[in-house]
Amino acid sequence: MQHKLMVLGSMEAFVELVKLAQSKGIYVISCDGYEGGRAKEIADAAYYVDVRDTQAIAKICKDEGVDGIITSFSDLLAECMVNIADATGLKCYAVPERFRYLREKPLMKEMFEEIGVPMPVSAKLHRQTLEEDLSAVGLPCVVKPANGYGSRGVYVVDSLEQIQERFDEIASYSSFDYILAEQYMDGYEFNMMNWIVDGEVHTLGLADREKSSAVPLAIPHVSRNVYPSRFFDDVYEQARSIVKRIADYVGISTGPISMQFFYSPDSGLRVCEAAGRLFGYEHELVTIASGFSIEELLLDYVYDEAAMKELIEAHSPRFSACSAVLYFHGYEGVVDDVSAALKADEEPGVVDTLLFYEPGQKIQHGVGAMPYVVRYYVKASSYDELDELTERLFSEVKVLDAQGNDLLYPNTMMRYAAPAPTLPVAEPEA
Repeated sequence: MQHKLMVLGSMEAFVELVKLAQSKGIYVISCDGYEGGRAKEIADAAYYVDVRDTQAIAKICKDEGVDGIITSFSDLLAECMVNIADATGLKCYAVPERFRYLREKPLMKEMFEEIGVPMPVSAKLHRQTLEEDLSAVGLPCVVKPANGYGSRGVYVVDSLEQIQERFDEIASYSSFDYILAEQYMDGYEFNMMNWIVDGEVHTLGLADREKSSAVPLAIPHVSRNVYPSRFFDDVYEQARSIVKRIADYVGISTGPISMQFFYSPDSGLRVCEAAGRLFGYEHELVTIASGFSIEELLLDYVYDEAAMKELIEAHSPRFSACSAVLYFHGYEGVVDDVSAALKADEEPGVVDTLLFYEPGQKIQHGVGAMPYVVRYYVKASSYDELDELTERLFSEVKVLDAQGNDLLYPNTMMRYAAPAPTLPVAEPEA
């Protein structure tokens, strides 16, 4: 009997997953509320339903005879998948009551404190007791929604007045009437993607998360993520042990746990958050640098755990090549000329280019808006080569309005005090 798979989500990141499933003879149903999702165009069936409507999608699964459900790359999608799987009895790596610890930041902080995870000092801020609440954290600090996603409504502030001015906006990104304040961390930042197998942590990739500053008070925007991390040996073992504690606490014995954290030689490692999914718009970097297929992993988890274990056991997060995703954010405005952004695609080392806005479209901010204007995947044989390519792209890429103004935020290179490590030598192919 043919498998029927529900893929929750239809944006660009799901296209390869749909294609791979279909190549294995799986009937694929793509579902979310987006009208323009590319995965819907190639799926065997498509439904336009808000992913938060658990009962409606559960009914679709029942009516279609779905025998598997999968998603990733988004906190919201992962949460909704867990709820739908619980309502339908479909296989899933988590249950709603424990998954909340990976979605609601106050609960996450409680979990970190209980299991001894080092973290930045944080506090809930209520409008009526703002000054008193803030005293536990101090200034400057980062303020953010209690259960938002995608870095929306996140600011670095250095006064009580700045928080008061933005309180309602920040709270609007959340389902809570309070917001969070968190100690501002200025060390190196990291993304770590892991897949748990029978309770053991297997790291898929550990990246340096680099940022640039462009807008006053806004938290620095992510401009480049690099795999593998230059600090792999400094942070790997401690970070891996923390992921194990988190997975055990939320009950994920087989499935994804990703983590974002800071590190500096002086203050050590501090975890800002964990997630029950893999990172979107950079999971492809693992494939680019190592050949490991995240899509294969997701499908094997649903239908062939033996193959999943073989895939994981053969993978090493110590890649023999560098890869990076370069993000270009933009000011609000109408796009007129994207020729420089498209020309950069011709640079040697650029693996893939994705332009999120076309001429005539308006770059917007806020709920539901695409935070990126252009994204590039790049690859190199060394950190130095990767840095040279990145610097060229940071200087060459432009998206202009009708008056010739560049709508892109400026990106700047991160400078490291120590020389980059040498990558492992690639093993010859069999």
